[in-house]
Amino acid sequence: MKPYVVAMTGASGAIYGIRLLEILAEQKIPVELVISDTARIVMREEGSHSDFEALSPLIKKKDRALFYNKKKEPVPITIHDFHDFTAPIASGSYPTEGMIIIPCSMGTLGAVASGLSQNLIHRAADCTIKEGRKFVLVPRETPLSAIHLENMLKLARLGVKIVPPMPAFYGSQQKVSDLVDFVVGKVLDQMDIPHALYPRWVGSFSRYIPERS
Repeated sequence: MKPYVVAMTGASGAIYGIRLLEILAEQKIPVELVISDTARIVMREEGSHSDFEALSPLIKKKDRALFYNKKKEPVPITIHDFHDFTAPIASGSYPTEGMIIIPCSMGTLGAVASGLSQNLIHRAADCTIKEGRKFVLVPRETPLSAIHLENMLKLARLGVKIVPPMPAFYGSQQKVSDLVDFVVGKVLDQMDIPHALYPRWVGSFSRYIPERS
């Protein structure tokens, strides 16, 4: 199985990336992980989440790690240094299933939209686009400026899927973890990775629709 490239940048919402990694680990899906310098700071600041404790060693390591999922099964996660342009994912010749940047800062979004390669995340994104592979961005910012929207439109026209972390409530979500799972589930949907993180909408016959007079 070809790996997925997962990148975490310095926007708020580290919990989304952490939860995605947890799900990929449960399914034994190989991951090439890059965590930006600022993302490591955000992860520490937002480290009160329970899931963070299980994956906190990832912030400290910069090489191949052996992570154990909830079933105590080993899952290889290759961790690349944010500044390492010699990493295999810096080349389009390295086969991957695609890339997910979660969360994606507006700085990273702008760099990717402009084709800049100032770090490994930018370069891996450039390779993903030029090779025509699946690519999902989870931009976390509000309000959005015209610059942000123009960058998203530019990438969407290139086939990049923009999945902002907008939770739904039709599934009777009650906890923060439910809202996180909905967003992560939407990301997995774009990558065609099966999951059961949120209930699918199938409609409801209990709704009353008044007749038009």
